[in-house]
Amino acid sequence: QAEDGIRDCLLSRGLGDVYKRQAVVLPYLRPDLYKGLRSPPKGVLLFGPPGTGKTLLAKCVASESRFAFFALSASALTSKWLGEGEKLVKALFKAARDRAPSVVFLDEVDSLLSRRGDGDHEASRRLKTEFLVHLDGLGGGGRVLFMGATNRPWDLDDAFLRRVPRRVLIPLPDGAARRAFLDALLDGEGGAHTSLDAARREKIVAATEGYSMSDLRALAEEAAMGPLRALGDRVATARARDVRPVSLADFDAARRAIKPAADAALLARYDDWASQFGTRGN
Repeated sequence: QAEDGIRDCLLSRGLGDVYKRQAVVLPYLRPDLYKGLRSPPKGVLLFGPPGTGKTLLAKCVASESRFAFFALSASALTSKWLGEGEKLVKALFKAARDRAPSVVFLDEVDSLLSRRGDGDHEASRRLKTEFLVHLDGLGGGGRVLFMGATNRPWDLDDAFLRRVPRRVLIPLPDGAARRAFLDALLDGEGGAHTSLDAARREKIVAATEGYSMSDLRALAEEAAMGPLRALGDRVATARARDVRPVSLADFDAARRAIKPAADAALLARYDDWASQFGTRGN
């Protein structure tokens, strides 16, 4: 049952090819089969444009499999006290091993593990080194999976990339994914009353090529405000049934205010990096 839940979740948003190649989830569900040369990868890097669901994918892996989930950011591992950051990293990985099977997830991983240089502060270099040492120690069937997410994979340290052999580009959603997400936004709990039939929704999907999931949410939120703005000064006294449904015109007006966050040049850079160092999700 856990395997089915993970499969459905991952296939829906970008890790389907990795799942089919049995590189992320199955090794942690069947450690008796994945040993030796079949040992699971130590880490997975999710990269791509902002707002494509990288963080939610990591949570999905942990929640659907019921693994312990350790989510952190760079600020959680840094301290003004000398040596304190290294102690925090050590404690993190010890707790992950004690609670195995577990997932250690670092969001915006480039903020902590960026490329090292001569201008780095000594404390920053020591913290990076400590983190990399513990990533190396995840092998040997410890059943601890490291997952990182970033919008800037080209800024990551080479030594870190060696420790995350699975690097997956999470691209912008295609038309089918945008339609499913739009339906969920409009028809789910908290959605707005609309007059949008299937044909009108397909027009919105076609007009939002290049939008991420977060862009699409912002667009829907902006469109939902249209009927309230149409009431003008009457909004303070109007009854709920006096608010007209959200229309296609509201979405057209919202698109003039809400633009996609990623441009063509940035998307091309992600594709180029994926072709050199990683693989592309669905």
